[in-house]
Amino acid sequence: MPQENLAGRTVAGYRLLDRVGEGGTATVYRAERADHGACAVKVLRERLRSDPTAVQRFLREAGYGSRVTHPSVVRTYEYGEEEDLYYLALEWADGEPLSRFVHRSGRLAPPLVANVVSQLADGLAAAHAVGIIHRDLKPENAIYDPETRKVKLLDFGIARDAQADPSQRLTRTGFFVGTLQYVAPEALSGELVDEAADIYSLATITYYLLTGVHPHSGRSPRELFQQLLTEPPTPLNQAVKGVRFPNRLEAAVMRGLSRDPKDRQADVREFAREVREAADGPDEELKERRGMFGTLKSFLEGRKPD
Repeated sequence: MPQENLAGRTVAGYRLLDRVGEGGTATVYRAERADHGACAVKVLRERLRSDPTAVQRFLREAGYGSRVTHPSVVRTYEYGEEEDLYYLALEWADGEPLSRFVHRSGRLAPPLVANVVSQLADGLAAAHAVGIIHRDLKPENAIYDPETRKVKLLDFGIARDAQADPSQRLTRTGFFVGTLQYVAPEALSGELVDEAADIYSLATITYYLLTGVHPHSGRSPRELFQQLLTEPPTPLNQAVKGVRFPNRLEAAVMRGLSRDPKDRQADVREFAREVREAADGPDEELKERRGMFGTLKSFLEGRKPD
């Protein structure tokens, strides 16, 4: 069956210029409208428009996104139904998925990682402030512009409203939502999660940006699922042979990856602050080694150490 292509059509005043992406539930078009200029329009896929649950999920994503206003979150302009289409109009964010940038560039330097993580944390904090838990944080759901080093969070498709009645949930108890490589262990049972789950996912992103690998090495979904439930993540400084990070940076990331949510940072901004301070500041172990070297040098030169 050929894929539907609505390029050239106008939806709610948005002129769809060309198809730029295809997901499991929606097609994304580059579009334009006089009052917004360049923008993106997501359209629910044709096969799902008669599915009430799919329609509800799509409109819920749009509603959640519209509640979050922050420079590090892709802005929602409007959403709704026109004729036979369900649409979501969004800010056009320059750049590319963070996952694509990392795939092309390789491991990122700690200061750049800290910058990206800080921006994502600020966007998440804005979502958490209005009761929205993202639940699907991953590099594919962030747009990064290498020229400006700006990053924007998007895709609230499986987010949950922490203030909503749990009986209104669209995911059955016992089924988890999210991407297995980035999902928090407590989400695997399908129970409702809170902001701490987003901290875990952000810590996993941080680990991946720094190392190019994930904290658990499972090669199949079954193996990875089991590791998430029963095994600790690989320490950051053991992830890549010959690559070592400051001890404080490892401590911050591994704290965010704690299996028990209560052992993680208090919120996403605290996690980002710990990462930023560790990435920007000197490693305590390095300072200690320098001090020992200075003392030894003074001794060999016959001087009293400072």
